[in-house]
Amino acid sequence: MMFKILFIIFMTPLIAKDIYFTRSGAISFFSSTPIEDIKANNEQATCVLDMETGSVSFRIPIRGFIFKNSLMQEHFNENYLESDQFPYASFKGQVNDWGEINLSKDYQSIEIKGMMNIHGVSQKITEVGRISLRDGRVIGNSIFKIKVADYGIEIPKLVRENIAKVMEINIDLDLKKK
Repeated sequence: MMFKILFIIFMTPLIAKDIYFTRSGAISFFSSTPIEDIKANNEQATCVLDMETGSVSFRIPIRGFIFKNSLMQEHFNENYLESDQFPYASFKGQVNDWGEINLSKDYQSIEIKGMMNIHGVSQKITEVGRISLRDGRVIGNSIFKIKVADYGIEIPKLVRENIAKVMEINIDLDLKKK
């Protein structure tokens, strides 16, 4: 009997947490150079938002990025992101001033800070985005700028001019209550 009481006392805060999540977040990246534009989409991002604290994390399977050109996709996975060795990119961070954000207003501007991990390299980042609560779902989006060199991704000289040094990462999330 005592075990049951202790279990209820310690587990209630974990069960009662106000968590929103998705397993189908949309992430895309875009590289633009005078020689070539490259775009890839991924709709397999997992994201978790703790509505009590504003803590957020997401994980993106690298092999989930789909390119228009299958050869680009193969080079991306095998030569640049080495997805067999580094199968995921991830982010773990916090929405700044979470307690002051009114989600009932349409698309509140937010600033998010945390650690981005790509290709086995972690970097602190701070970016801005927008968030709102609609029909019981949290809708969020942001555009991150990622420097390829900051994450140890080496681009061969032969194609270096074809790939932007800074990638634009577009994030669109539709989170439902867990």
